[in-house]
Amino acid sequence: MKPTDPLLHVLGQSLYVDDLPEPAGLLHAAVFGSPFPHGHLRGLELATARAVEGVVAVLTAADVPGHNQIGGMVQDEPLLAAGDVHFVGQPIACVVATSREAAHRGVAAITAQIDELPGIFEPREAQRLGHLIIPSRTMQCGDVDAALRQAAVVVRGQTRSGAQEHLYLETQGALALPQEGGRLRIVSSTQAPTAVQRAVAGVLGVGMHDVEVDVTRLGGGFGGKEDQATPWAALAALAAWHLNAPVKLILSREDDMRMTGKRHPYDADYAFGLTADGQFLGWQVEFYQNAGASADLSPAVLERSLLHATASYFIPNVRAIGHCCRTNLPPFTAFRGFGGPQAMFVLECALDHAARKLGVDRSVLQRRNLAKTGDVQPCGMPIRSDHAALTFDQAVAHFHFNEKQQAIAAFNAQNRRFKRGAALMPVCFGISFTSTFLNQASALVHVYTDGSVAVSTGAVEMGQGVNAKIQAAVAGVLAIAPARVRLESTNTGRAANTSPTAASSGADLNAAAAAQAAREIASRLRSRAALLLHCAEEAVSFQDGRVNLNGAPTEWTFERLVQSAYMARISVSAQAHYATPNILFDRATESGVAFAYHVFGTALVEVTLDALLGTYTVDRASCVHDVGTSLRPDIDRGQVEGGIVQGIGWMTMEEVVYQDGRLKSANLGTYKVPDLLAAPELDVRWLETANAPSHVTGKAVGEPPLMYGIGAYFALLNAIRATGVAAAGLQESPMTPERALMLLTGDGP
Repeated sequence: MKPTDPLLHVLGQSLYVDDLPEPAGLLHAAVFGSPFPHGHLRGLELATARAVEGVVAVLTAADVPGHNQIGGMVQDEPLLAAGDVHFVGQPIACVVATSREAAHRGVAAITAQIDELPGIFEPREAQRLGHLIIPSRTMQCGDVDAALRQAAVVVRGQTRSGAQEHLYLETQGALALPQEGGRLRIVSSTQAPTAVQRAVAGVLGVGMHDVEVDVTRLGGGFGGKEDQATPWAALAALAAWHLNAPVKLILSREDDMRMTGKRHPYDADYAFGLTADGQFLGWQVEFYQNAGASADLSPAVLERSLLHATASYFIPNVRAIGHCCRTNLPPFTAFRGFGGPQAMFVLECALDHAARKLGVDRSVLQRRNLAKTGDVQPCGMPIRSDHAALTFDQAVAHFHFNEKQQAIAAFNAQNRRFKRGAALMPVCFGISFTSTFLNQASALVHVYTDGSVAVSTGAVEMGQGVNAKIQAAVAGVLAIAPARVRLESTNTGRAANTSPTAASSGADLNAAAAAQAAREIASRLRSRAALLLHCAEEAVSFQDGRVNLNGAPTEWTFERLVQSAYMARISVSAQAHYATPNILFDRATESGVAFAYHVFGTALVEVTLDALLGTYTVDRASCVHDVGTSLRPDIDRGQVEGGIVQGIGWMTMEEVVYQDGRLKSANLGTYKVPDLLAAPELDVRWLETANAPSHVTGKAVGEPPLMYGIGAYFALLNAIRATGVAAAGLQESPMTPERALMLLTGDGP
């Protein structure tokens, strides 16, 4: 049987786009990007590049036979710039050569004549000037103005959360292979095969049926390959189409960091009203999203921020306003959490502000105001469980929060240089695409006459274990060993019109479709077995690869039954389609049931600060997570642990720095992510009373755990305040050691 992905990874046998055997005549592509953040492109000097040894062609916008447009949500992103350029690194020309080195030499030989124009880099400035990608949106309920007037305590402030580099191990890349009849086959490192197929077909002016996209696996994605894998695949395809030769385009790490978007930075203003005893009354928040130069997925990311504006809490009066601000930076894009983390950070900052004003621990306000069954969110969707409070209470009990608070206070009283801090972080995150039509998936299941099974779905394996979950779901329905089930590559010829593997819904949608197809096959096999055993179908069951009659094993194995069905001309293949039921979000009214369900959880994050240097360690992150009935607890635990560490990185050390539109943190020497030494001790526990949702894989674990990392920011604030520093004013992340030191020395905001 085929080894699983984890085993292949360990053995070093997993193949990614750049590892595939090179076909004869392979050419390599590299991209010339704009050297300016904003300007008018008057011309290109390409003769020198074309004369470079090994260069075969240099392609520009004039060489696009179809539409020079790859924008998904908004048609505002040309494949190759023509006219104006809008960010540093925006693709202008594609050099194709006989080697990767020659292609890059060709790029270096290009000269662009660009009249530089003023750039906009801050979202507040873009909003003030009316540079918006879509009209501003408002989601609200109740009467916020009246609530703020009546509140005993009102706090107002500003926050800023930074960008975050995806830093997937496999950089962006694609291999385009011409096929007979003018067709193209593209092997792409993408989370969205259909999006690549659609964009390439549009660029070339052909039908989608002439473009096949195949994905075996990704070396990480985190949202960075949902929309932003598309241009590199389209450029490789354009070159292959013109030259009728295979073309590979692989970005270097520095080009990948410089030319692609990241998690959206947000500025925000807030006004928060509470009663004298800490009950939340009114919440007004205004998000200024830095979308970058084109839409990408920014409108959808902003929508999720609005839907998560109240985070884990119930607030009866809410006004959440979102501005999708166009700037002269690379288009920011999907990232694990997809706008939810930015919204939760703002509310936790306001809650922290209110707790200081009321003179209570922030955990008191958190626990009092957690959403419960029947509470209605601003979009009109009711909360369907009390798991927010259950996870919070279990975290307090399991991890001895109250006792640790006392121990931290005693430690801080006895130590001048080193201070400790801790913070609780509750999470409530909705699971589904907010664009309702994307909540669908199809699956094709073949059972071969030897009893082995092949499954094709639209899910993309990128290290999150979705294939293993689908494998387990199908094996469970057919009652055979998981090793008997193989997952095919994700291919637009086998699974059409796929939704991206994103929004923590890959397993929910695709495993449900695969299980549905398997159930159809099992039903046919059960009918065949009933005929052979001269019994009612209800008496037949399957277990451990055998056929049971009234619960007792018979002489019939799964393989033998499949062979019998085949000989009787009964199909042992099935295709099934699954659509998430009972969801609909109406953007016209900003209301509806946006999610299939919510995932809840609470984390406790503990830190130690060196108050002299501003350096710190995140000592421990412990959480109680609402996983439902997990199909693969080992995979789910790994996802929770990875999400926590990535969230801590966003809140602490991962600082994306632009200067005049140019990325300064463009390599691993200037951009720091958590490593094994920086990762905290982790303690992940499942909610003990969780109920399984209606689908087959338990509850989603891809995105919700990242937001536990927000607790690290507030734990550090608590440690800083233990020195006697107020640390008030603008709350800005990440809390790097430099920023911590500025707060400690009084040079911060």
